[in-house]
Amino acid sequence: MSAADGERIAPVTYLFGVKPSTETEEYAAISSPSAALSAQAPTPESGPRFVDLGETSDELAESRPPHRGSSDAGPSLSAGPSISDEKPVNRRASGSASAEPAPRAGSGRDKSKGSFDRISNVSMYALARRGMSSREMRDYLLGREFESSEVDIEIERLEKVALLDDHALAETLIRTLQARKGLGRSALTAELRRRNVDPIAVESALAVLDDDDELERAVVIAMKRAGQLRSLDATTAKRRLGDFLMRRGYSGSVVSKAVQAALAPTGPTFR
Repeated sequence: MSAADGERIAPVTYLFGVKPSTETEEYAAISSPSAALSAQAPTPESGPRFVDLGETSDELAESRPPHRGSSDAGPSLSAGPSISDEKPVNRRASGSASAEPAPRAGSGRDKSKGSFDRISNVSMYALARRGMSSREMRDYLLGREFESSEVDIEIERLEKVALLDDHALAETLIRTLQARKGLGRSALTAELRRRNVDPIAVESALAVLDDDDELERAVVIAMKRAGQLRSLDATTAKRRLGDFLMRRGYSGSVVSKAVQAALAPTGPTFR
């Protein structure tokens, strides 16, 4: 192989549909690339045109056909604002001059119901622990910082369903205090007043007490107590027994009779 053979250029292979150019066209392409491009523009007869990757972007832009339906006098699509440039519409601000939301329907009723549930729970818990008079319950709820109007409504509700009943409470307290502590009439009255039971209910409950029952109860208590005073002389024992019954709330006449019955000769013997 000679040196001339090594310097030979490989034959050019054209793409499908491209018409081989003549020497004149090749020379024109070298001297003026734009002229070559116009010369090789596709026609309906010549079929599709394949673009060489060596073409510049400006040349490609010049060779693209104009957008369908566009005109030189018409406005450009890029002239208007883009979607990203548009500011979002504040629907809440445009619909109302005030930014404050409208109050929800029934919110006042919900608040009232919540307040009722709270005061009702507190009152029922207190009644579960012990019986209370209406005045005791009122003072208790006010001490828990409920409004006076709320307390009035709750007291009225409890009285209507008989959960607060001063008459029934007075009768119950009298029976309990007589059975457990052996208290007389005056002590019972003092205890009912201390519990703030209605005065009319106190009088009504005390009026049904039988004087004979009270004397009998005082005698029983005096005889039990006299057995603890045997080491004392009769005078001292009589005085201490009388003081004991007086502190239990028995009247003077009842105390005298009970002491006399407890210290009778048939009773305990004193020095």
